[in-house]
Amino acid sequence: MTLDGQLVETNAEERLLDLLLRRSAQVPHVCYHPQLGEIQTCDTCMVEVNGQLVRACATPVVADMKVETKSARADAAQREAFDRLLENHLLYCTVCDNNNGNCTIHNTTKMLAVEHQHIPFQPKPYQVDSTNPFYQYDPSQCVLCARCVEACQNVQVNETLSINWDDPHPRVLWDGGKSIGESSCVSCGHCVTVCPCNALMEKTMLGRAGFLSGMPRTALDGMINVIKGIEPEIGYGAILEISEAESVMRESRIRKTKTVCTYCGVGCSFDVWTKDRHILKIVPEKGPTNGISTCIKGKFGWDFVNSPHRLTKPLIREGEAFREASWDEALDLVGRRFAEIKAKNGPDSLAFISSSKCTNEESYLMQKLARAVIGTNNMDNCSRYCQAPATMGLFRTVGYGGDSGTIKDIENAGLVLIIGSNTAESHPVLATRVKQAHKLRGQKLIVADLRKHEMAERADLFIQPKPGTDLIWLCAVTRYIWDNGLAKTEFLHQWVNGMEDYRKSLEPFTIEFAAEKTGLSIETLKQVAHMIAEASGVCVLWAMGVTQHTMGSDTSTAISNLLLVTGNYMRTGTGAYPLRGHNNVQGASDHGAMPNFLTGYQSVDDPEVRTRFETAWNVKLPTVKGLDNHLMIDAIHDGKLKAMYLFGEEISLVDSNANHVRDGLSKLEFFVAQDIFFSDTCRFADVVFPASPSLEKEGTFTSTERRIQRLYQVLEPLEGSRPDWRIIQDVANRLGANWNYEHPSDICREIASVTPLFAGVTYERLEGYKSLHWPVAADGTDQPLLYTKGFAFPDGKARLFPLHPSTPSDPVNEEFDLHLNNGRMLEHFHEGNMTYCSDGIREKVPDTFVEVSPELAEERSIQNGTWVQLISRYGKVRVRALVTDRVKGKELYMPMNSSESPVNLLTSSHTDKTTHTPAYKESSVRMNVLAEKGESPLPRVNSRFGHPTPQLNVGVERKWKRADYRLPGNGAAPAEAKSNGEK
Repeated sequence: MTLDGQLVETNAEERLLDLLLRRSAQVPHVCYHPQLGEIQTCDTCMVEVNGQLVRACATPVVADMKVETKSARADAAQREAFDRLLENHLLYCTVCDNNNGNCTIHNTTKMLAVEHQHIPFQPKPYQVDSTNPFYQYDPSQCVLCARCVEACQNVQVNETLSINWDDPHPRVLWDGGKSIGESSCVSCGHCVTVCPCNALMEKTMLGRAGFLSGMPRTALDGMINVIKGIEPEIGYGAILEISEAESVMRESRIRKTKTVCTYCGVGCSFDVWTKDRHILKIVPEKGPTNGISTCIKGKFGWDFVNSPHRLTKPLIREGEAFREASWDEALDLVGRRFAEIKAKNGPDSLAFISSSKCTNEESYLMQKLARAVIGTNNMDNCSRYCQAPATMGLFRTVGYGGDSGTIKDIENAGLVLIIGSNTAESHPVLATRVKQAHKLRGQKLIVADLRKHEMAERADLFIQPKPGTDLIWLCAVTRYIWDNGLAKTEFLHQWVNGMEDYRKSLEPFTIEFAAEKTGLSIETLKQVAHMIAEASGVCVLWAMGVTQHTMGSDTSTAISNLLLVTGNYMRTGTGAYPLRGHNNVQGASDHGAMPNFLTGYQSVDDPEVRTRFETAWNVKLPTVKGLDNHLMIDAIHDGKLKAMYLFGEEISLVDSNANHVRDGLSKLEFFVAQDIFFSDTCRFADVVFPASPSLEKEGTFTSTERRIQRLYQVLEPLEGSRPDWRIIQDVANRLGANWNYEHPSDICREIASVTPLFAGVTYERLEGYKSLHWPVAADGTDQPLLYTKGFAFPDGKARLFPLHPSTPSDPVNEEFDLHLNNGRMLEHFHEGNMTYCSDGIREKVPDTFVEVSPELAEERSIQNGTWVQLISRYGKVRVRALVTDRVKGKELYMPMNSSESPVNLLTSSHTDKTTHTPAYKESSVRMNVLAEKGESPLPRVNSRFGHPTPQLNVGVERKWKRADYRLPGNGAAPAEAKSNGEK
């Protein structure tokens, strides 16, 4: 094609604007964002193509086209379009908190060398909306580019924002015209992130970012009036020079540091803008997983870092109280007591628990401390509470205990099957990609769950099997597919072993048997089978609704068996995706924080593996599998386990049968806890070390995609606290280890040297926003999509694993007549140690509650806010009721977000038979309705009470039909304006 007189090569199907930007052409564009696509509201990217003015953002490149970006017609059209935008925006950059070098409106004013507006600024007749606790919307600064609408409708797919182009004074609307605070907005931050100016701003930026922006409003207004008064005489150019200088000055005090989110396992990464210790804002853009996407926690949930409740001094127990101590005193005490207990009772009388919130390097050091310094394999992490059964199911069948591919591979599926996962709340950004594919690209969605959550509402087919029966319907569907000639037999014969034994094990799982046990109809089960068999590719997503059962490993195995029988591995758009719950629960297990594995899932009972580590560490290693979390508590009660060292885990609240666990912790002779807060677990400790959160250290996290990413230190550790890796090294050295790691990169190099799975992982290869998916070869080659050439077994073939029917524990009976489900919620993370530090999150969800179905509420005279007492065989809690159709019949649901009324006071000690993961989801209770009435546990400002306004695009066609619209540059009528293409 010809571009401004030069012959250039192009990529097929490329957008013209993308080509121009790739070639650094100076073409203005306000509404276009590469992660949003063409929106066509601003008209500033007008260029001439073959003599016709078109929008470059909506024009595909074709061979031999002739493009002029600098012609008089194109220049005039661009200036006319931008002048219309400035009618909606008052330029006062020098005193604007958004004057940070990345304001699209400012930069376009500069690019076009605008000196004067031909159309004067016209404020809109609306007030600033500050009803959301995290951001505000100023309609009079809004240029109506609709970026925010597109991001909300088709990236986040919350479908809250719209623009009524027919209104005399259009503005962005939440739920069609509600205040932001009372709308369906989930505070994900997409709209603020993509806003090209200061119309949408984080409240943490206001009055903080600029040198002058913090002045009183009256003074700011006066300065703005002065600037606007002299603008007609001197023009925007001179004024912009002042704002440019002020923007450059800001660079000296605003730091922009990349980090990886510390909440769920999706692995979002973004820049953190800080001024001193104040977090100005989170800026997502370059993250390989999330791009512009965040959730409420990742975008706004960082107040815990500067909480006044942070620990800053070591604490030592004296009787029933704690006193502050120096680091040397606390470390000396820990070293002495560990050595004494080991000498008296042997190394297996001590146990170590690593943190899924901390870095890979820290988990590695913790397991090295246990094995190389103490001499025990009593080592575990919180994957025992959630994901160990999923890992086991994949170990049995395909060989690697991680996701088959990436989130992009999930997007490419013809059908997504979600089982036991409230994905939109537990893994919000990953859910956005499923919602996008379902809404915009025709992906089919099946959801199997007890509750009718958002993904269930969106599903093409939503099924509600009885609690604990997923194993049965999965096996029955697999048998039906096989019996009816729907299995991928060619794939099975080429790539899979164990067909005969496995198929024999399916004999009990008839469709009729499944219908009886699950409560699903035969027709529904057949429909599921045919949708799976007929899909171009199937990805199965599952989480704690599957794994936290006594048959969690078997159900996870059944999922992988089904995928094998239908040929849904070895290519994009297929595979198994156990959604990891914590930011680094995958990495903690990957790096040896388990009783039976060293790093990279190398078995502790393999002599060759032990020899490699013994040579590297210059020690003799224990040979017998150690205790997991569950067995540790039993060993304490049995008098065998005397001491424990735990960091970054709230075991007293998150382990099941919490009363039993707390009783055990109180029996330890010596207990060391390490955390950023004085948690509930710290109450049982003898020594408490003050640690640093992720923003105060460096290291790596591994996400649910097996994606290893580097995080950088954003802030200095709060005075008196230390990064966990330094504390663990200090403890090891008090025990004679003589470790000398100076930086986490030193630890990473050591990990790579002893772990084939991570052989090519280096900090250099992870620099900035680069990432690697394990396994990583020594040359740095990684595997985003697994099993493309075979499965992770010696012969390269997968293995079908025989299964048998199983029934859940703790069944409902006459005394305990209600089934209690539990799990996460969008706003809080687990028990809320971090998220309750955010006033805005507390405003949205101030406390925990129990969901009660409308029919049960009517039967027992329960209203929103009624206090009830839930009593199980193991404990009781007092909590307020929330009446909702998310649950049905005698199903209850209670989120985990409470340390005062933790749901695990009600759960049992029953576990998955293979991995000892607690059967949290198998709980029965009775409910006493108390006379006391309270307010609804969810205030009206919670997004659940909103009413989204779904639409397929921003509705720009309605803008083009307005009487006051014409296509810039040629005075075209609305019909001609539309001819450039519609989104």
